[in-house]
Amino acid sequence: MLVKTYSSTVEGIDARTITVEVNLSPGIRFLVVGLPDNAVRESQQRITAAFANNRLHMPGFNILVNMAPADMRKVGSHYDLPIAVGILAASKQVASPMLERYVLVGELSLDGALLPVKGALPIAVQAWKEGFEGIILPEANAREAAVVQNLKVYGAADLMQVVALLNGEPVPEPTVIDTRAEYFSKLDDFDIDFRDVKGQGEVKRALEIAAAGGHNVLMIGPPGAGKSMLAKRMPTITPPMTLAEALETTKIHSVAGKLGDNHSGGLLTARPFRAPHHITSEVALVGGGVPPQPGEISLAHNGILFLDELPEFNRRTLEVLRQPLDEKRITISRAKYSVDYPANFMLIAAMNPCPCGYRTHPEKTCTCTPSAQARYMNKISGPLLDRIDIQVEVIPVAVESMTRRLREGETSTQIRERVIAARERQTRRLQRDGYANTHNNAMLTPEQMERYCRLDDESIELIRHAMTTMGLSGRAYDRILKVARTIADLAGSEVIRIDHVAEAIQYRSLDCSHLTNH
Repeated sequence: MLVKTYSSTVEGIDARTITVEVNLSPGIRFLVVGLPDNAVRESQQRITAAFANNRLHMPGFNILVNMAPADMRKVGSHYDLPIAVGILAASKQVASPMLERYVLVGELSLDGALLPVKGALPIAVQAWKEGFEGIILPEANAREAAVVQNLKVYGAADLMQVVALLNGEPVPEPTVIDTRAEYFSKLDDFDIDFRDVKGQGEVKRALEIAAAGGHNVLMIGPPGAGKSMLAKRMPTITPPMTLAEALETTKIHSVAGKLGDNHSGGLLTARPFRAPHHITSEVALVGGGVPPQPGEISLAHNGILFLDELPEFNRRTLEVLRQPLDEKRITISRAKYSVDYPANFMLIAAMNPCPCGYRTHPEKTCTCTPSAQARYMNKISGPLLDRIDIQVEVIPVAVESMTRRLREGETSTQIRERVIAARERQTRRLQRDGYANTHNNAMLTPEQMERYCRLDDESIELIRHAMTTMGLSGRAYDRILKVARTIADLAGSEVIRIDHVAEAIQYRSLDCSHLTNH
């Protein structure tokens, strides 16, 4: 007897439906075809043990499992459930009318429990797109899949619950999530605040500009100056994600199996903040592996990638960032696959001014030789530095400010209101002219810069003088214009004035001071 069940596989951050055909015929073999990997082939042992431990009958026939399309490699243990259910349906142990309307995914343990899988959200999205009525998957993935509206999501603890569901026995109701309510309930759910950082008014101003325009930032300062503390508070002042951004971000974390790390399994509403250690490998940063997985730059999509101790990263690893910083995507091509992952992140980097860290400290003395200082600073290439819009020095706060009991300065909420207002000006301007794929000033194309970043003669002369004296590149010129556009938006001005340009040039001062001696 032939029975078909339906499962899914993940390609990049999207899913593709897989048809699992189970055929029983005279014989005693168990064979899986359709380019299965070792994890799929080993499903026989897991399924056999799960059947035995739950008093289900493994039919004494030749069992042939075909996974279509047959020319696509099938990777992962999440095919256990559709194969097991196909065997049960073919041997008349479960009813089969529901099978053509539901997608099945789940790994079986030897006692029949269903273990969580990766990529439940994109699988559910694809099931909805293809008109399936619902999805049956492990209980641990139910809230994740239930983000998709108008799709019945049954989370099962074990194989016997799936059997009961298919046989029409009483089972728990489908998991339901009000996606919009969950989205709006967590938009301002932060336990840290910019007001926690004492002093550092100039750096806070630079980070506000970065958040308003989506600009990349490099902070340089001695140890203990507050670089990491400032970076970790960036998500509290960036604009809330739209619902579409939240869904896309959740899909990426679902594919990587990261939702369970710090989340209840529903919709991600806070912008991601990823801070990989400097020993992180190139593959871990950009993605890849077998099977391919998104890297840190894709996990930071729609959020922030924080690289602390920037010169300590492998130089080759850092250079790989150049393409995604420009294109907002990363393409990973290997002999057996090619996948695209989104990578629209804001880069926040921090570093010491020298190996010992105290070259710019107001009180402590640097012990580094000039050659050691030059080698350290030259670990950051000019092309990578060109792609960082704002470079700012962080000076340690005076002891008097540190010992004050009362917190001073603006809260994250106050700063965020100005950032949101500036982003709304950008959005209105871009949507008015039909630029749907440009979301902030940092993403402006040359054509859009011609339209929105026009300067008067006085500003042109100022920027020309700065480029000559500071030795800036053409890309740095573009970055200055984009930052000036953001400063004008924060000021509520449609015209870029000379003071906006002057402030933007100030954030390139590190180019000529010590970072371009290559």
